[in-house]
Amino acid sequence: MRNRGIAAAVLALGALVAGCGSGGAGGGAATVTAAAAPKAEKLGPDPGTRYTRVDVPKLDGMTCAKGEGGFHFGSDLDMNVFGVDGLPAPAGADGDDHTDASCFGNPRLRLSSGAHTATVPHFTARTKLFAAVADPRAALEESFEHTMKLSAGYGRERVGEARLFTTRALVVKCQHNVAATFPMTTCFWANYGAVGSIDFFPAGGEHLPLDQAAARTQAVAASALAAPGGGASAGPASPSSSPRP
Repeated sequence: MRNRGIAAAVLALGALVAGCGSGGAGGGAATVTAAAAPKAEKLGPDPGTRYTRVDVPKLDGMTCAKGEGGFHFGSDLDMNVFGVDGLPAPAGADGDDHTDASCFGNPRLRLSSGAHTATVPHFTARTKLFAAVADPRAALEESFEHTMKLSAGYGRERVGEARLFTTRALVVKCQHNVAATFPMTTCFWANYGAVGSIDFFPAGGEHLPLDQAAARTQAVAASALAAPGGGASAGPASPSSSPRP
């Protein structure tokens, strides 16, 4: 299965189509990857907020658009949000109750496999909305384990221990892993109305640190979730870290 995954990545690199837009405005790579150190918080009670659509994130120094950004590994090595089909469908969603979005920073990231080189997003985010997520921590763990085990069957390999982060608005779990030889950092998150995953591609050929990935995941979720009447409703909060249970 591992060799099939590598072959799929080579094919994806060779068949890459153009990414979305030009580099983000200013800031360079440091703007894209830097994030404040996590601070301790406890998940707050359900505020009753539910979302009507998933917006494309708007982040400083990045250009974001719907879709996979013109790149995917294939052979089910791409991360997604699985294991939460039992949660109730959202009420009143306008058809954008789930979405993929990719964001490119400046300078662009490039991955090479053999003779093929491709421009890739700094990260790809997948978000699903629900009428209610009664226990965000339980939904997070279910989606994380289900999806990571599924992708492992196609060649993704976990690296080190996962870490759980908590903000007042959501819970996040991040894991270093390897997809077709590339060092990825993957975070899953959940709140009372949505569950999502984010795949961070390797700037400088190294894993994005877990605390930075968690902080960026929190920012992406806050920007992407739209409540009735418009605007993002999952306000910023600093992630807190706890060891993997």
